[in-house]
Amino acid sequence: MLNSKWQIHRIGLIDFWYYDDEEFYFMDGRLLLRGANGSGKSVTMQSFIPLLLDGNKSPARLDPFGTNARQIGNYLLEDNDGREERTGYLYMEFKRANSETFITIGMGLKATRRTNKVDSWYFLISDGRRIGRDFYLYKEADSKICLSKVELRNRIAGGGAVLEGQREYMELVNKQLFGFETIDEYKELINLLIQLRTPKLSKDFKPTVINEILSNSLQSLSEDDLRPMSEAVENMDILEANLENLRNSKKAADKIMSVYDQYNRVVLHQKANQYLESGDQLRAMKDEANRNEKRLGSLQQRLAENQTRKISLEEEFRVLEDQKKNLEKNDAVALKEEQLRLTEEITKQGRNLGTRKIVMKTNDKEGWRLHQSIRINYRKHSSRSPI
Repeated sequence: MLNSKWQIHRIGLIDFWYYDDEEFYFMDGRLLLRGANGSGKSVTMQSFIPLLLDGNKSPARLDPFGTNARQIGNYLLEDNDGREERTGYLYMEFKRANSETFITIGMGLKATRRTNKVDSWYFLISDGRRIGRDFYLYKEADSKICLSKVELRNRIAGGGAVLEGQREYMELVNKQLFGFETIDEYKELINLLIQLRTPKLSKDFKPTVINEILSNSLQSLSEDDLRPMSEAVENMDILEANLENLRNSKKAADKIMSVYDQYNRVVLHQKANQYLESGDQLRAMKDEANRNEKRLGSLQQRLAENQTRKISLEEEFRVLEDQKKNLEKNDAVALKEEQLRLTEEITKQGRNLGTRKIVMKTNDKEGWRLHQSIRINYRKHSSRSPI
């Protein structure tokens, strides 16, 4: 509850202007005053806001039109009212929302006709006591003689404070109710309230002027307050730059991707053709393998037949070898060899005789005998029958 905001709950006037003792209650911090022109609505409100917020009693602050026509003493001593002096009080009670915690600020005023001077003091009740309930600003309930400054200080005692300086009071109100870091920030709030209470605001001010007033009323920010925002803006600039770089990179990547996609399509087309060609080659090789399998079976069959035939021929060869050996042992073989040798020798001799052109004379007995010997031997050998 202590973190809830303060709201105006009640305002009061005691022996001020035409009021003897009057209170006005607020609903959720709001008050509506209705009445004809000149009935006192503006005077009533200007007696509290911003008067009780900063304690500034200058005539221009009291007049909504900003003139110096009336001073605060005129609200205490009217002309021809017969009084030489008058003491009055203005107070404003604040209440925390959704709680029963109260704090009251106010001002005491004493006007003297002889000196034409207004004495003022300020007070704050912080111990929860409420004016008109358990704390009174006058001595007796019947006569309602307002307390003097000294009497008020004694009655408040340790439950609040009584101040004489306007700036001290303003700083105390800011500390207890508003919590602005500097008094200048609090002054900007008061100036905004003064601007907003100006009569016929919509007629005299342009929207640009109102915008300027509202802008000037904003709380000024310290470097510590602005640092997170400036860092955020700087980070946003960095992020924007990075984002722009990323956009450019993406565009470049998209171009590369487009070319790379075309390249992949070409490579995929080539790979597909190679796949189809490989499939055709595979089918051809399978057909060739099937044919080779068949040929292998046929060759294996022929091999088996040839091996069988080889065994048969080897057996036949052994038989023929045995026959050959038997024939070599026979004399006929030797005679045949002799015949062949003599035949070769006769052939040789015949060649020799033909080349030398030996002319044998008929009366040469020795040549005749040689000739006859050769003829006889030839006949003898040729008459032998071969094996």
